[in-house]
Amino acid sequence: MEPEPTTRREDGSRFPAAFVAGLVIVFFVVACVVGVSRYAHSRESAAASAKLPFGPIEQAYANNIHFDGITMARATNLLNQEFTYVSGTVTNTGSQSIRTLEVTLEFHDPFNQVVLRGTEQLVTPPNSPLGAGEHRDFQVTLEHIPAEWNQQYPTFRVTGLVLQ
Repeated sequence: MEPEPTTRREDGSRFPAAFVAGLVIVFFVVACVVGVSRYAHSRESAAASAKLPFGPIEQAYANNIHFDGITMARATNLLNQEFTYVSGTVTNTGSQSIRTLEVTLEFHDPFNQVVLRGTEQLVTPPNSPLGAGEHRDFQVTLEHIPAEWNQQYPTFRVTGLVLQ
């Protein structure tokens, strides 16, 4: 009858070790997820907080940037979330290449008051610059547009510009 308690003790001693090992693995996975998420968020916020220049030279050159063929479409995903896509063509009619282009889209209500303002970079450094006389298609995805929106296309304003 003595072997039974020994066997029970071995089974009992294995359970806490397996439980602790499981907790260590779960803790490691959670720490990795939190670390990756913070790293991605810090890079994203650093990129977003880096203000593009928009001094007198950039403001004067902004007159050479035109937005044409603006279209909008709405779609719903499997979670019943609605997204609005704004697409069009940006054209550089100036004599310099654009390395980075930031625009602000504004949606208005029937009283022409801004109900949604969003900033997007349409030309970014990893991509090739938008050369003089060139045009490029773009698409911006918005998660929510307020119900007060007047159902008109948004206005585009150049708010940041890096020339090459």
